[in-house]
Amino acid sequence: MRAVDISAPVRSIRPSKSGHDDLAWWREARFGLFIHWGLYAIPAGVWQGKRVPYIGEWMMFREKIPVATYSRLAAQFHPHHWNPAAIVRLAKEAGMGYIVITAKHHEGFAMYRSKVSPYNVVDATPWRHDPMVDLAKECRRQGLRLCFYYSQDLDWHHPDGAWNDWDYPKDKKNPDRYLREKVLPQLTELLTNYGPVGMIWFDTPLTLSRAQSATIRRHVKRLQPHCLVSGRIGHGLGDYSLPRDNFLPPGRLKGDWETCATLNHTWGFKKHDHEWKSATNLITTLVDLTSKGSNYLLNIGPDADGVVPAPSVSRLRAVGAWLKVNGVAVKGASPSPFGYEFPWGRITTKGRTLFFHFFEKPTRLFRLHGLRTRVVSIAALSEPGKTFPFRQTNLDATSIPVLAIDFTGARFVKPVTVIAVKLAASPEVEPLTLQQPDRTLTFIGPMAGVGTRAKKPAMRIGGNGLTENWRNHDDYLEWKFTVTNPGAFDVTVVTTHQHLEPWSGGHTLRVEADGQSLRRVTRRDGLIPGLRSVYYPQIGTRFGQLTLDRAGTYTLRLRADRMKLSKKNKTLFSDGGMQFSEIRLTPSA
Repeated sequence: MRAVDISAPVRSIRPSKSGHDDLAWWREARFGLFIHWGLYAIPAGVWQGKRVPYIGEWMMFREKIPVATYSRLAAQFHPHHWNPAAIVRLAKEAGMGYIVITAKHHEGFAMYRSKVSPYNVVDATPWRHDPMVDLAKECRRQGLRLCFYYSQDLDWHHPDGAWNDWDYPKDKKNPDRYLREKVLPQLTELLTNYGPVGMIWFDTPLTLSRAQSATIRRHVKRLQPHCLVSGRIGHGLGDYSLPRDNFLPPGRLKGDWETCATLNHTWGFKKHDHEWKSATNLITTLVDLTSKGSNYLLNIGPDADGVVPAPSVSRLRAVGAWLKVNGVAVKGASPSPFGYEFPWGRITTKGRTLFFHFFEKPTRLFRLHGLRTRVVSIAALSEPGKTFPFRQTNLDATSIPVLAIDFTGARFVKPVTVIAVKLAASPEVEPLTLQQPDRTLTFIGPMAGVGTRAKKPAMRIGGNGLTENWRNHDDYLEWKFTVTNPGAFDVTVVTTHQHLEPWSGGHTLRVEADGQSLRRVTRRDGLIPGLRSVYYPQIGTRFGQLTLDRAGTYTLRLRADRMKLSKKNKTLFSDGGMQFSEIRLTPSA
């Protein structure tokens, strides 16, 4: 049985007959604010004196707290410091274009006035106030799009909602009744009482059928035709795609994507989670995602009094300060014309301009391989009058185009310095994987061809760029690539997994290129550092050495001689097969 897929690529949205492109505002924004706020902010990660592991808003599920007990938290909810004007202003200061707030999370509590269920913030709390009215007003006044998160499947309060089987027997649940009694009527409330809604951000489609998800989508579009539907409605029915939380893809993605991410390690407020990501991490992550065609939805979790933690505020303002100078390279920007990352930083595109985002100070004589289009000028984005001399040539042995830039006198401003490269036409690049000027080669899944010795491959490259269903030794990945500087290379195969789930290792793999073959068992020889590594560890296995002794085009193949699979490695979101990330070739010492 295939695992739940919440990141399946979706069909492209076509502009309506009137020419309206529903995703245009969302693509322009690139950066949004997520707000997780609910009853879970009251215990704040502690239940009966014990710190509860995992994310704060899942406490009811983790501790199997009865509905009768958990619902009493509502009597304590009275956020004296709720300030919607300040929150919307913070989002604007951070350079964000939209806000997504939890109207109903998995706990089943409506954070707005709901006539459908008395279990809501107005009828069940001493506050007796609808915060969504305030937020809608402020978003209109300050010019941001308001969007609502709504948990359409998991609802631990409703007898027919998914995943509360400690109060309600699983075999007696009736999902259709739950949709009819709660989901569809509450969506009607959200889409008719607060003005235009930019998006309904659905989440975690675990038990609903495709027909049920389609019913939900039709209901939204009937009430507000231009309201977006997030990818987590499931079954490929969203208006854009969503990978798992905090996921950063290995390369450029196809279609429209959004990554939702935490500022520390929780979504809902936890009083003891102080592992805040740095402003540098947030800025480089925003650049990384933009370069790959994905929006960045970054979360804050106000406490039970409505206060946004100070570390969240300071970091968001730091991102906003950087965007004031460099926002043109992110807002409305398209992904890099190259399918892969660069060791020095990332590239974004806007029309005939490429933006080089340097994560560290570039070398004085910088080179880029593979850009075919003629360059007109090169200047620092923060200093438009500061231009740099450049030269475009071709390597003799391979005819690969080379852009050489003289960065003498360039000023690197942390954390990311942006250089604007204006072109004579839309950018065109070499389509193959290329050896970089530092002589390294990196092979990622999205640039591979999938082959098989069977009639049809079972393995595939998922929409998020990782392999899916690699559970046999017939299937393989293959790349064509160009070497410009021959020599001996150390080979590392990198696999990954979601950090809270088992790693699928112990597979016997073979790397083949130019008549050479390296065979190894995947094991933890080392962790590869990088932005992805915190939530999706990059586990390196050293395979040995390949010698590529001529400049030119080669083929590299990765296949499995034997797969070590176990049933216990299967999880809700993984089929237990090997998740390939990349192969790295680095010059041997």
